[in-house]
Amino acid sequence: MNSRPNISYSPALEAAIAELAEAVEAQQPGSGQTRWLAIKLLEQDAGICAEFQADPARQPLYDLARRLSAQLAAETGEEPEVLIADERYSFINRLTRDVVQKTSDRPSLSEQIDRVVTNRWLGIPIFLLVMYTLFRMTSEIPAALVDWLDFVLNGPLSRWVTALLTWAGLGGTWVQHLVVNGILAGVGGVLVFVPVLTALYLGLGLLEDSGYMARAAFVVDRLMHTLGLHGKSFLPMIVGFGCTVPGIYATRVMDNPRERILTGLLVPFMSCSARLPVYLLFAAVFFPQQAGLVVFGLYLGGIVTAILIGQILNRTVFRGMPQAALIMEMPSYHRPIFKNIVRQTWERTSDFINKAGSTILVCSVLIWLLMAVPVKGGGRFAEIPVQDSLFGVLARTAAPIFAPLGFGSWEATGALVTGVVAKEVVVSTLAQAYAAGDGPSQSGANTAAPAPSFGQDLQAIGVNFGQAIFDTLRALPLLVGIDLRSSSAVQVDTRLAQNIFNGFAASGQGQAQLAALSFLVFVLLYTPCISALTVSRHELGTRWMLWMAFGQFAIAWAAGLSIFQVGLLVGG
Repeated sequence: MNSRPNISYSPALEAAIAELAEAVEAQQPGSGQTRWLAIKLLEQDAGICAEFQADPARQPLYDLARRLSAQLAAETGEEPEVLIADERYSFINRLTRDVVQKTSDRPSLSEQIDRVVTNRWLGIPIFLLVMYTLFRMTSEIPAALVDWLDFVLNGPLSRWVTALLTWAGLGGTWVQHLVVNGILAGVGGVLVFVPVLTALYLGLGLLEDSGYMARAAFVVDRLMHTLGLHGKSFLPMIVGFGCTVPGIYATRVMDNPRERILTGLLVPFMSCSARLPVYLLFAAVFFPQQAGLVVFGLYLGGIVTAILIGQILNRTVFRGMPQAALIMEMPSYHRPIFKNIVRQTWERTSDFINKAGSTILVCSVLIWLLMAVPVKGGGRFAEIPVQDSLFGVLARTAAPIFAPLGFGSWEATGALVTGVVAKEVVVSTLAQAYAAGDGPSQSGANTAAPAPSFGQDLQAIGVNFGQAIFDTLRALPLLVGIDLRSSSAVQVDTRLAQNIFNGFAASGQGQAQLAALSFLVFVLLYTPCISALTVSRHELGTRWMLWMAFGQFAIAWAAGLSIFQVGLLVGG
């Protein structure tokens, strides 16, 4: 006796199952699995479909299943996989209502929250509000700790290294120039933003561990389907906010090769954490009072661009591609486990620090070397104006490409070129280029006043750290719109900030903020880093890797040109 309950599907689905089951029975009589195989073929189960495709005798059954699946999708507006899953869950709900006795019909707390959070009309605005709060927390709350790190790296640590090299007889030499203006300026220019990245990872951990991130996937999936994208694409894109490389790897969960390629091409438009130091630096210099809004706008701009590019590709290159469904279990809301969040935050932050200690260190040394090699006007190694170095000459040669975008200076051009190695290097290159532009050596920067003693430096570090912690705690009410501090913007080295501002004002026809905005949008959209290109070649193929490299550059150039030139017209 078979006690297994029978699931009756809708008439259209049952008709397709019956037709396909009859064809399977005709080829495999007495197998006892005809209905099960028919359903699996309609669902386009990867394993079953691969078996049928590999067997020439069963290929007609596979073709019939594809035809019936397309017919069902056209009639119902949903893929058979979704229809079957929906009717199975409906059957389960009916069965549980019949056999389960509830002590209360009151919906659970998670169900009550989801009525609002996943509401068709409120879901997207709530998602945007949550993301805005996250990026405002990221850009404004850790500002005091960023200032403290900047003080330590560019003050006491720089003086200690200089004193140590002088004691070793290397003071005033190219070695000091390399260590202070190359390594410390380059790596330190990125490391100051570690508190910002920690805040970002902490916020994402809270959202993931509380159960909201699954709701975000559900809400955005609906929007992506409306705009012609794919539900499964959302998860790799979320991963892409951390790093493009694992985001592209995450497309492996998608069965259809065309879906994988399309999603992989869109992942680089998500703002990875490596771009965040660039955003924060320019927000601090050019938009100090709207830093959080600028960062949020850039993240949102990447999402909107991915949607638009996805639509264009869907209607051209990937025309007729079937949409995939996102089927996932909604976890109940629960209190985040602090230990898990701290561990996850530490792993992500330490990974970034390790990257700064390897990739960025190597790039900083190479950039310094290019800045130290004289090309124009003679001069000694490491004792020349940086604009006369090999780096300056090469960057100046490429600068006209970006002049219509408002940032045709050799410093900005050089930073974009090195940013292809790793987006974090954009900040370190700017720090080195603009700092080196003040002269061949910074060792005499503090000669007008006696340098503090080692003990005074330690005391200043401790006092400033305590003040930074206090200011950070006072900044927490920013999440609800209350600012208890006199300033909530991230601060950067005054001389560096002024040099960057002057450079963009000069190359941007006096429109420094407009040129900076064009630069930020270009950084958001242009060619991903070498690691991402290498992974894309492995996962998607050489053709699509080249599209990613040159296509994104063209998109970024067109977007920057539009922003700057339209801004000039409107402002003029």
